[in-house]
Amino acid sequence: MRILKQLGAVVAVAVVGNLAVGATSGVVSLALGALAGLAALAAYARVVRRTEHRVPVEVTRAGAPAAIGRGVLIGLGMCVAVMATVAVFGGYHVHGWGSLSSAAGVLGVTVVVGVTEELVFRGVLLRVVEERAGTWVALASTAALFGAIHLLNPHATPWGAIAIAVEAGAMLAAAFVATRTLWLPIGLHVGWNFALGGLFGTEVSGSGTATGLVHGLTSGPVWLSGGEFGPEASVFTVLAGVLLTLVFLRLAHRRGRIVANPRRAARAAATTTV
Repeated sequence: MRILKQLGAVVAVAVVGNLAVGATSGVVSLALGALAGLAALAAYARVVRRTEHRVPVEVTRAGAPAAIGRGVLIGLGMCVAVMATVAVFGGYHVHGWGSLSSAAGVLGVTVVVGVTEELVFRGVLLRVVEERAGTWVALASTAALFGAIHLLNPHATPWGAIAIAVEAGAMLAAAFVATRTLWLPIGLHVGWNFALGGLFGTEVSGSGTATGLVHGLTSGPVWLSGGEFGPEASVFTVLAGVLLTLVFLRLAHRRGRIVANPRRAARAAATTTV
């Protein structure tokens, strides 16, 4: 019941927010996206307080701006590195100019999507599974589900869904485990998506080519450009995502934030006692 209430609260805001942002453009979309993101965070915090009787420390305001900023910079840096590599191999070209208004609209969509997806997949699902089965099962299962949900996008491909599960589902989960707040993964998610659609003007997760500051064109084999799904299905994106995942997991291990499977821990304790 708890998980349904939490998912329901966030998804309701996500649906309304996406509809509002999709019906507008430019700065209006950006403003509505920001409002929808704030509303989703408020709804999540409220329902967690009511259903778990605790302070939702994963979305506490303390340190939020700095953590979001770090996440955005990591996402931007990762995207620039990947797209530069794809371009060097001839898989990306600028086809024309967009506009600041278009980029603002993309950012609005990116904010509401980034915030609500992190609340659903890392804030609710990963935490609930981790409580019952430990960090590794939670990370693997939610990453797989995150990839699978992207099969609903118009230009989705099986390989694209697998790539998203590995490079984004696992990486964002690892970022949450390492910090135990949602701010870094939210910033990373928004930074990556905005750079891909708002700056480079390419396909984002098979959802359609975005028009941002430029009109980008990807070409070449799927391993390079990602094909119809976009650069997120490029092997270079997968490699970058895996590298960051390992960095975050190492950090989580050093900080003692990997949660053991409760059942295995209980059996081990019982064996030791005997």
